[in-house]
Amino acid sequence: MRLAAIFNSLRQKEFAKLYAAQTVSLLGDAFTWVGIALLAFEFGGENSAAILSTALTLRVTAFILFAPYAGVLADKINRRKILLIADFGRMALVTLLAFVNAEWQIYLIVFFLNVFSAFFTPSFKASIPQMIKDKEKFAPAIALSNATYQVLAIMGPGIAGIAAAWLGSREIFLADSISYLLSALLVLAISRNLFSFKVNAVKSEISIGKWKEVFTGTMLLFKDRVIRFALLIEFAAAIVGANILVNTVGYVKGILAQDDKHYGWVMSALGVGAAIGAFGAAILDKSKTRKWSLIIGGLIVSLAVLPANHASFYLLIFLWLVAGFGQNLAEMPSQMLIAERIPLEQQGKVYGAHFAWSHLWWAIGYPIAGFLGSHFKNTSFIIAGYLALSILIIVFLTHTFQKQVNEK
Repeated sequence: MRLAAIFNSLRQKEFAKLYAAQTVSLLGDAFTWVGIALLAFEFGGENSAAILSTALTLRVTAFILFAPYAGVLADKINRRKILLIADFGRMALVTLLAFVNAEWQIYLIVFFLNVFSAFFTPSFKASIPQMIKDKEKFAPAIALSNATYQVLAIMGPGIAGIAAAWLGSREIFLADSISYLLSALLVLAISRNLFSFKVNAVKSEISIGKWKEVFTGTMLLFKDRVIRFALLIEFAAAIVGANILVNTVGYVKGILAQDDKHYGWVMSALGVGAAIGAFGAAILDKSKTRKWSLIIGGLIVSLAVLPANHASFYLLIFLWLVAGFGQNLAEMPSQMLIAERIPLEQQGKVYGAHFAWSHLWWAIGYPIAGFLGSHFKNTSFIIAGYLALSILIIVFLTHTFQKQVNEK
């Protein structure tokens, strides 16, 4: 799929508004997690890893518990209402985060905040076909949406880090609430008629059950050897990425004894590296399998964290710049591989399954990061780096062996 075709989907004004709402919402998520990382250090000090990993695990738990029901609900009621309720609900909850004074309040707000996010995402994805009437342009729109999710998942903390450097740990939540308000206003700007649909008419385009969609998409994901390889490389990148998100705040503010602004600059370096990696994924490797882009990206992000436990502030900025580049280089190709290798009529299911599996990788990574940050403060990044390298070696050897078997 050509890059120009992907961005041409934005010429359709109503989809452009929906896409803008998603982008602003994703930025809001990034602001939330950088702010929560700073709160975790405020309440836990050098033990912030346990608080932050618990909060991030609750995030994924909310997705797992409520996303299937959210998908069913998105097929039964007007999706515009779901999107608006989710945005206004998140706006209220992140505002409350600016005033929390106990650890349990963080956990409670984080869980319900992501319940709303669990309802926003399926409704957003299901709304794309309603915004785009030309089915030939549906796949590029999906690809753009998913690629944006991947890019902002890594670049977002960097952008939020810059905001935190200037606003502060509490004030960032007030700016965060504005992002959700803007997302709601963009949804309101979309024609109400485009969200109207008859349940029977839509069932032909949207899978009957969310679980069935995930299972079918999972079969297609793992059946394709190239996409399977990319998905497993993402697992290694997620192990490192989770450790970066969970343990950076404790290292910068605890071991290095720096302030919120310094933490913000470190996370912004991660975002800058991710931005470079996003372009690199599309430019450096144009092969059909993206194999070397995936391997090099996985190696870069794994090696970048190995010296981090003994790095100075400025060296850490450089390492996180490199790590952001490697992580996006390792994660971006899977989005394009799905668009290129999966039949158009099956891509929705596969993207949904990829969303579920990529979240599972992070659900595994967050508790590991919390454990390492709590029990191995001085070697947390080193252990994470070697663990990711071990996964990379196993995945590469398995992939090579399977290729040789298939060729015979």
